[in-house]
Amino acid sequence: MRAAGASRALLLDLDGTLLDTAPDMSAALNALRLEEGRAPLPLESLRPFVSHGAAGLVGVGFGDLDETAREPLRLRFVHLYRAGLCKSTTLFEGAAALLARLEAAGVPWGVVTNKPAWLTDPLLATLGLAARAACVVSGDTLATRKPHPGTLLHAAQALGIAPTRCVYAGDAERDIIAGRAAGMRTVAVRYGYLADGEDPAAWDPDAIVDHPAELWAELGALDG
Repeated sequence: MRAAGASRALLLDLDGTLLDTAPDMSAALNALRLEEGRAPLPLESLRPFVSHGAAGLVGVGFGDLDETAREPLRLRFVHLYRAGLCKSTTLFEGAAALLARLEAAGVPWGVVTNKPAWLTDPLLATLGLAARAACVVSGDTLATRKPHPGTLLHAAQALGIAPTRCVYAGDAERDIIAGRAAGMRTVAVRYGYLADGEDPAAWDPDAIVDHPAELWAELGALDG
């Protein structure tokens, strides 16, 4: 979708940046653990790993198994997650107001995620966001995905806005690596899924924010 007349854009990672998907992803992992005769794990212990996707969560839930043994469990996890895709998932506090402010100002926003489209698309549709996003680029849209910059460059091209006029926000180091390689202003979100002791400053982003509302000012920094 081309953002006619727009001179800047905000692109967002999905899990841990725009949406709090941790409750539903953790529920799927715990359902899998119960199937395998294991006790559920507390949400707070799983939350830091949600941005690492199915493989990351299954690795936490079945860390005693090798990668080969975990693969069928990963496939089962994805099935369980799709079945309960949007039971408890919500926008992060303040994100709804940010999106409304962007739209009121005519600033396009989009999603660039490593989540596959068959999960991303119904999730955004259920939350009423699919028609509002100026672009949605999923992990299987191209042959490459973050930390490769290709999906971010693809999003900028779809918007018709130069990468240097885009801000990309995410809660994982791969987001910052991809954004920097794409020539975008990079913002690490500290409210996302960070592990204990993980310091976003070590990723060398252009900025770090603690709340979605702060992302508005990062668009202004493009003119600084």
